[in-house]
Amino acid sequence: MLVLLALIWGSSFMFIKVAVRDLAPATLILGRIGLAALVLAVVVPALVGVQETLADLRAHWRWLVVVGLLNTAVPFWLLSWGETRVDSGLASIIQASVPIFNALLAFGFFHDQRVTGRRLVGVFVGFAGVALLVGAQPQGKILGALAVVGMAACYAAGGLLVRHHLAAARPQVVAFGTSAVAAVLVLPAGAAQAPASWPGWETIGCVVVLGVVGTALAYLLFFSIIASAGAGYASLVTYLVPPIALAYGAIFLDEHIGAAALGGLVLILGGVALGTGLQRRRALVPAVKST
Repeated sequence: MLVLLALIWGSSFMFIKVAVRDLAPATLILGRIGLAALVLAVVVPALVGVQETLADLRAHWRWLVVVGLLNTAVPFWLLSWGETRVDSGLASIIQASVPIFNALLAFGFFHDQRVTGRRLVGVFVGFAGVALLVGAQPQGKILGALAVVGMAACYAAGGLLVRHHLAAARPQVVAFGTSAVAAVLVLPAGAAQAPASWPGWETIGCVVVLGVVGTALAYLLFFSIIASAGAGYASLVTYLVPPIALAYGAIFLDEHIGAAALGGLVLILGGVALGTGLQRRRALVPAVKST
């Protein structure tokens, strides 16, 4: 399941890159999250029960709104907009820095982690990798790379909010609730920026795959791994996604894998291993996120 999840999330960067050729980022997000919310609206009540789903939604709706904005709507838009300017493989590498931002924000705002010693070194190494990738971009692509960095920071902040304010809610309901909230939030912009005519089958197929497979199915796989093997094991997907996304981009989109990309990948993943205490990771439910 872990490998399948990595293959799915690794391909998401490629499908986003293709879809934003014909769709505005907001319209792509609306289609993706809207489809995911519809699928989860059917599947989640069947898995956890209708009454249980409604009870969790009523009890936690305020934080579901906040997390839906910060952990889904905003980062999805930043990633999609960023990929209008940078390669999909580069975006996947920067996205791997989420645990680095998570460690830093947890220390700065929630005070539930100590960032000293090896962990502090890991944070610096990880940020050095991000700086290398952003600095290596031509002037016209720097804003795109920074947008993806912002996406990683949003995922980290959203994950912390999930842990601190939605720990009592069922993870599947959190996935459904935040997807539904995000779909409502992006509806005005997505509808306003929709093309005058239907896009081609390739674009439509990318949106369907991103919504049904890359978001709804991926969430269910993610939480199944957490339930069976623990959150620490599920977090290993962080290390599998970037190489897979780089391979997809090189094979199907003819993207070039340069020395800066490989160097940034090594620094970021090395920083994640040090900065998040890979071997001592607590069994907490990580961020509800999809790439």
